[in-house]
Amino acid sequence: MAITERSEGTDLELTAVDVSGIVDGVRTTYNSGRTKPMEWRQQQLGGLLRMLELEGGRFEEALALDLGKPAVEGFASDIGSVATEIAGVRKHAPKWAKPRKARLPLTSMPGKGSIVPEPLGVALVVAPWNYPINLLLLPVAAAIAAGNAVIAKPSEIAGATSSLLAELMPRYVDSEAIAVIEGDVAVATELLEQRFDHIFYTGSTEVGRIVYQAAARHLTPCTLELGGKSPVLVDDSANIEVTARRLAWGKWLNAGQTCVAPDYVLVTNKNRDALVDGMRQAFADFAAGAGTKTNADFGSIVTDRHARRLSSLLDDHGGTVAFGGDVDVDAKYVEPTIILDPSADSRIMGEEIFGPLLPVLTVESMAEAVQIVNEREKPLALYIFAEDDDAVDELIGQTTSGGTCVNQVMLHLLPPELPFGGVGESGTGRYHGVSGFDTFSNLRSVLKKPTKPDPKLLYPPYTAFKERLIRRFI
Repeated sequence: MAITERSEGTDLELTAVDVSGIVDGVRTTYNSGRTKPMEWRQQQLGGLLRMLELEGGRFEEALALDLGKPAVEGFASDIGSVATEIAGVRKHAPKWAKPRKARLPLTSMPGKGSIVPEPLGVALVVAPWNYPINLLLLPVAAAIAAGNAVIAKPSEIAGATSSLLAELMPRYVDSEAIAVIEGDVAVATELLEQRFDHIFYTGSTEVGRIVYQAAARHLTPCTLELGGKSPVLVDDSANIEVTARRLAWGKWLNAGQTCVAPDYVLVTNKNRDALVDGMRQAFADFAAGAGTKTNADFGSIVTDRHARRLSSLLDDHGGTVAFGGDVDVDAKYVEPTIILDPSADSRIMGEEIFGPLLPVLTVESMAEAVQIVNEREKPLALYIFAEDDDAVDELIGQTTSGGTCVNQVMLHLLPPELPFGGVGESGTGRYHGVSGFDTFSNLRSVLKKPTKPDPKLLYPPYTAFKERLIRRFI
């Protein structure tokens, strides 16, 4: 099945022969055993760290070209945080790779049980354009740490970053085992025709379905990091000033082009107006009086096509624009915008927004808010703002999501100890830290038994005495 989503950003295409030849070459390297020794894994992870350290300035420039990212934002989201996590993976990988002891029941004694992590083989990592370094290198690092060979496919929509990754990675890692393939939709489609041992895809739910169907032909396991509409529940006990500032930041960062950005807010009449006023003030404070259109600290929409899509969401929402609403498609600019009470059947409430637009829905109670959330697909992220701990626990217990963050947005992605991933339509599988290592590993069960003693209990003939013992102890 072909990926039909139209893409922009590069003219580079590879032929089917090139794609299959590169994949075959990487598999040959894997089959040679080169990627399994921990020394090789450590060398490659060290190479990624050196690349981020020595080429960070060039990556910041590429991110600015692709997404209008200010240097500090590009560093924080795609370089510094990535290097920190890869360094942690490199430090802990030797421990993660060791056999893990398993306790055995009496019926399995004498014997020893262990779980032995082993690499899956050749992994395909397909990254999106919104955090084009972070969302490529972190799963690649996890795959390397687990001893796999990797095909890395950066997004052609972030063309400058994609080209730079393709140029630099072969200088810092083993290019016979870790290959970067650039290209458009045709190349991605051809990649999915190949056989891999794991596919890791980050992107839209629509394309995630296509990836899953393609993988099914080879029974290839998949990790799908998708998206959807991540709701915000603002309890009556919330600190409204802080809530407003943090929600505004969630829509400011990367111009709202984040899979876990707050997508819509549910708040009661008690706090709605104060929350909207607080967000208006927070956006003004972030812009430091200079507005957002030419503000160096506010990113751009990735392409004019995406800007037009966001503009169309503002055409028929059926609500009231509290502030914002300015769009300049040619400049790839969309102003931070708050829409009050859009229609439930409007596109802005049916699609993942992926931009600096934020619907605010008025509800009678948090019970109504929970009902609205639970009537929709399970979200990738759920945000709760409340000072009342009992209210927080109740809201967590009444909902489900891939991840939940209380009194903040998006920062639950940072701790490597917290597995990141979705549930239902928002994705399947987890990564970060040891979860990423395990995702790219076959956790092989091994039971070792001595040849003595060799009791006859389990062997036929099944006498009445044997049957009594088996029924009693097994």
